[in-house]
Amino acid sequence: MATASADSPDAIDAVITAWRRERPDLDLTAIAAAGRLGRLGLVLGPAQEKVFTAFGLQRGEFDVLAALRRSGEPYTLSPSHLSELLMLSRAGMTNRLDRLETAGFVERTLDPADRRSFRIRLTEHGYTTVDAAMTEHTANVTRLFSALDDQELTVLDKLLSKLLRELTE
Repeated sequence: MATASADSPDAIDAVITAWRRERPDLDLTAIAAAGRLGRLGLVLGPAQEKVFTAFGLQRGEFDVLAALRRSGEPYTLSPSHLSELLMLSRAGMTNRLDRLETAGFVERTLDPADRRSFRIRLTEHGYTTVDAAMTEHTANVTRLFSALDDQELTVLDKLLSKLLRELTE
């Protein structure tokens, strides 16, 4: 990965410079930050997808397996709880679960407390796959953020968390 100094201009700088020339009355600081976040999303998304694809997963499928894995033993959740956790419609969740079940990553079992409902359980294959994928995903994201030292990464995380909380409350 090429290393650039923090003072090196990037594509967003060109946009901001042009707008400052045309509209010097505007404070474009937030526009610059939003532009960079947008560009980062475009770069980070595909870089993360490569890891999931290597394990035969789409990002959304990884998210389901990861939610089940981090739920702890017995690695079982209801489809509605998964939908809430992942902020996904029930129909969207059903499609993901169908694909994951067909691939042998999860299984549907009747809920012993309510035989009209199902529970989704991570299979052994799903467990080993999501653990390996999470290990690789963590290493990949750590590499992607390697331009920042530990302190910078901590500050960035806190700032993004603050902004996310403010925008979603």
